Amino acid sequence: MLPEPWTGELIGRMHNAGVTYDDLAKEMDCTKSYISMLLNSRKKPDGIQERMEAAFERVLARR
Repeated sequence: MLPEPWTGELIGRMHNAGVTYDDLAKEMDCTKSYISMLLNSRKKPDGIQERMEAAFERVLARR
């Protein structure tokens, strides 16, 4: 199963901004391994792209 295209874009933005899987996991109140499953498209809950992008933006806003 190939990852969703949006996940690669988000991972690139995270890398460029220095945001880690741990940062995103804390913001979303989940584990780092769950973030990995989401970004590798092993889990695809409804609305996850919007929720992850919003969490990423909140992490950036606090910096």
